[in-house]
Amino acid sequence: MEKTNTDYGRRSFLKASALVGGGMMIHFSGLAKLALPKNGETAVLEQWSELNGYIKITPDNIIKLICPNPEFGQNVMTSLPMMVAEELGVDWKQVIVEMGPHDSVKLGAQFTGGSNSMRMYWRPLREAGATARQMLMQAAANTWAVPLEEITTKAGFIYHEKSGKKAKYGEFASKAAVITVPKGVKLKSVKDFNVVRSSQKNVEGTKIITGKPLFGLDYKHEGMLIAMIQHPPAFGMKLKSFDAAQALKMPGIRDVFSMKLFEDGFEQGGFDVRTFNDLLVVVGKTTWEVMNARKKLIVEWMPAGDTKNTMGGRNGKREVIVPGELEDTRVQHEKMKQYAAKPAQQLRKDGDPETAFKNAAQIIERTYTAPFLAHNCMEPMNFFAHVTDEKALLVGPLQAPGWTEPTLMKVLKLPADKIEIQMTRMGGGFGRRAYGHYLVEAALISKKTKSPIKLIYTREDDTTYGIYRPMYTATYRAALDANKNLTAFHLKGGGIPEHAVHANRFPAGAVDNYLAEGWQIASNITVGAFRAPGSNFAAAAEQSFLDELAEAMGKDPIDFRLELLKRAKENPVGKNNDYNVDRYAGVLQLVKEKSGWNGPEQGKYSRGVAAYFCHASYAAHVVDMTVKNGQPYVERVFSAVDCGIVINPDAAANMVQGAVVDGIGNSLYGGLTHKDGLVEENNFHKYRIIRMQEAPKKIEVSFVQNDIDPTGLGEPPFPPVFGAVANALYKATGKRHYQQPFSLAQPDAPNV
Repeated sequence: MEKTNTDYGRRSFLKASALVGGGMMIHFSGLAKLALPKNGETAVLEQWSELNGYIKITPDNIIKLICPNPEFGQNVMTSLPMMVAEELGVDWKQVIVEMGPHDSVKLGAQFTGGSNSMRMYWRPLREAGATARQMLMQAAANTWAVPLEEITTKAGFIYHEKSGKKAKYGEFASKAAVITVPKGVKLKSVKDFNVVRSSQKNVEGTKIITGKPLFGLDYKHEGMLIAMIQHPPAFGMKLKSFDAAQALKMPGIRDVFSMKLFEDGFEQGGFDVRTFNDLLVVVGKTTWEVMNARKKLIVEWMPAGDTKNTMGGRNGKREVIVPGELEDTRVQHEKMKQYAAKPAQQLRKDGDPETAFKNAAQIIERTYTAPFLAHNCMEPMNFFAHVTDEKALLVGPLQAPGWTEPTLMKVLKLPADKIEIQMTRMGGGFGRRAYGHYLVEAALISKKTKSPIKLIYTREDDTTYGIYRPMYTATYRAALDANKNLTAFHLKGGGIPEHAVHANRFPAGAVDNYLAEGWQIASNITVGAFRAPGSNFAAAAEQSFLDELAEAMGKDPIDFRLELLKRAKENPVGKNNDYNVDRYAGVLQLVKEKSGWNGPEQGKYSRGVAAYFCHASYAAHVVDMTVKNGQPYVERVFSAVDCGIVINPDAAANMVQGAVVDGIGNSLYGGLTHKDGLVEENNFHKYRIIRMQEAPKKIEVSFVQNDIDPTGLGEPPFPPVFGAVANALYKATGKRHYQQPFSLAQPDAPNV
C-alpha cells in the first residue's frame, strides 16, 4: 500500500488520467451520479458530471483511488479510499492512494471538519466503487460473449467459471469506460465487508516517520521568497505609520509594505475573517532574515475604533459593527456577570419551569466559565502563492479550499479555472485551518510583489492573531421536590462573542419543566470553530452539573443519566429532541461495563464519568485520576463510542485516544487571557499544554457494534472528556471546580 502526491495542475491532472494505452476513470459526484463523456471518449474527461473523487484503472492493473478531502491527521486518506476499494472488489494491497487537487466544479467543497467526511462520503464512494465494478463485469461479459450473471470478481480479477476465463481489471478498463453507466447498482451487505471494518495502516505512515516532504512548510518553488506579517500588538489597534529604513538594510530583504486584506465594503463569506485588516508585510529570501528584519521595523499603532464588516453567507448580506475597545479578561468576566443577570433569548421552553422552581423544596444552581482557547496546530500557519495577472497557484494546508476559492476569485479578480489550489498534509487543523485568511494574505502579497512567496506565521503570530475558541459561561439550575425528584431544569448560557447553548440536547426531553436561554457579547476578538465547536464547553458544564445533581439526589452518576434517558424514551417531553436515546444509553452502559464501574478493584482511583452527543455520534468516558506530587494525574481512561460502522478500527481508536489527551490537556491547563487587548500567553512558555509524561498510561477504547451508517468521530469524543476530568477531580480533592482550566483556577464557592 502506498500513497503518491500530485504535483501538476488539476486540468492537466484530469487530462493525464486517460493514460497511454487506454484506461478507465470513474468520477463520482456528491450523489454518486456517474456519467460518461458525451462523445464516449475517455480522453475528454472534462465532460464528466460534478465530482467528489474518482477511480483510475490502467491496462496494466494499476488501481488509483483519489481522496477528495484534505488530511490533517484524522486518516481520511486511508479511510475514504477503503470505502471505494470495498465495493470495487480489489485487494487493498493493490491500491495506490492520491490526494486529489482542489476543483470546486468537479470535486465540490472538499471540506474536512465537523466530523463530516465519513458520513458525507459513505454512500457516494461505495456507489462509485460498485458501479465501476459492474461496468468492468459488463465489459468482460461482452468480450467473452457470456451472460453478465455468470461473471464474478475477486481481489481485482474478473472470472467466468464455466469457461475458466480470468482477467485482471486493467485488461477491460478501456472497454468498461465506454459502457453506459448502470443505475441502481446493488451495494454489498455489511456482513460481506472485507476491507471496511478491517484495520489498515495509514497510507502516509512511512513517509511521516521518515520525514518525507508532506506538509505546507516542506513545499518549495523555484524563486520562492518568504513573507511575514507584522500585525498590531493588541486587539482594537490598527496601523498608523511605519519606518522600514533599517529593516530594508538587513541582508536578504526585498521589500516592506502595507496593504489591506479586504477593501472597504468587501462582502465577507461565512469563513472570511479579518482580525487585523491592515497588513504590514516583510518579504525576503529566508525565514531567518525576514524574522530579524521585522525586529528593525519602527511602527506606530493607533486605536482602531469601531469597524463595520459587510457580511454575506446564509443569513444574507448585512452590516456588522465590531467594537473597537481594548479587550481585558477581567473586564470580560464582569461583563459576562452583568449580561447573565439580564433577560436572555428564549431558545426552548417545556412545561411551566417558573412555577416548578417557585414550588421547589430545593434549588441547586451552579455557574461554569471557560476561557478563550488557542488551536495550537503543531505546524505553524503557512501558504505558498504564485499569482500573476493570468493565473494563481496556491499550495498549502487548508481544511476548506472550496470556501476560500470564492474569496480568492473576488480579491484576485480571476475566474475559478485560473486558480489552482493544491492541498498538502496539515500538521493539525482542529478548525483553525477552515479559515482561509492566511491563504488570501499570501495571494495578495504574491500579486503585489510579482513573485512566488510563502507566507509563514511564527508561533507568536498565530497565538496572538485570533481565531480562538470563544469565552463561555453557563448557569444551570435544577428544582427538586421534597422527595428529591427532579421537577425542573434551567440552562442560561452566554459568551464572548457567542454562546454554547444547544437547547434541544439532553437533558431536554427528559424533564417536564425545562427552559434554555442564550445571550452573547460582541467583541473584536476573532473566534472560530474549535474541535466540537460549542459542544466542548457545553459538555463540560452540563456533565459536571449532572454529577453534582446526582449526588444531591443520592443517585449513582451513571444510573441517574440512564434514568433520565429512560424517561426521554418512554415518555419524552417535546418533539425536537435531537439525540437518539438508545445510542446515548448504549455508550453509558458500555463504558460502565468496560471500566468495571463501582467495582472493588477500582478503589485506588478517583473516578469521573461523562457522556455527550454531538456531530451525530455518542461518546462516554470514565476517567481514573490519582494525585502525583500534589497534582492531579489522569492515569487511566475507558472510552465508549457509538459512531455507527467503524471504517478503520485502529485509526478510529487512535482518534479517540488523541481526543482524550487533547481534552485532558485543555481542561486542566488551556486558557488564553487578554490585558488591554494584548494576548498574555503568546507561546508555549506561557500557554500551557499537556506534556507527554502527563498523558494517561492507558486509554482503552470500545466501540458499540452496530450496522448504522458511519457518523462523526473526529469531534464527538472530545467534549465529554472535560466533564469526566472535572468529576474525577472532585472525587480526588473533595472540591468542585467551576472555572476552566481546572488546575490553574481556584474552586469556586457553590452559588446556590
